[in-house]
Amino acid sequence: MAHQVIMPSHFPKPRGYSNGIVATGRLLYIAGQIAWDKDARIVSPDFATQFLQSLDNVIAVVREAGGATEHIVKLTAFVTDLDAYRAATSSIGEGWRARMGKFYPAMTLVKVAGLLEPGALVEIEGVAVLPA
Repeated sequence: MAHQVIMPSHFPKPRGYSNGIVATGRLLYIAGQIAWDKDARIVSPDFATQFLQSLDNVIAVVREAGGATEHIVKLTAFVTDLDAYRAATSSIGEGWRARMGKFYPAMTLVKVAGLLEPGALVEIEGVAVLPA
C-alpha cells in the first residue's frame, strides 16, 4: 500500500515533515508515548534521547499492530523546551533517518508547559494507516 504525499506547489518546501498524506487502510491511533522503558522509567534526562525513545515507542505500537514505519501518516510531538529541541535537531535528525529513512509523515510540534510524567520532556502521539 503506497501513501500519496501531498505537497502544494505554492507552499515552501517542508523540512522534516509532509504537508499531507492520502492513505487507505485500517486506522491505528497511537496514544502519546514518552521516553520510558519496559519498567516505566524515563530512559535519560537528555532531550534527543527522550525524543528518539518516544519515537521508538510509537514505532513499537505500530509494529505490534502489524504495521511498519512507512504506515505512520501523522505525528504530533509535545515538547517542554523549544530551545532544547532546536539544540538537538541534528541528533534527532540522525536518529530519525536511522529509524524512518527519508519518509516524513505529516507532523506537528507543540510546546507545552509540562507533561504528566515527572521528568518527561517529550511526548509523541500518532496515526498510522495499516494495510487492509
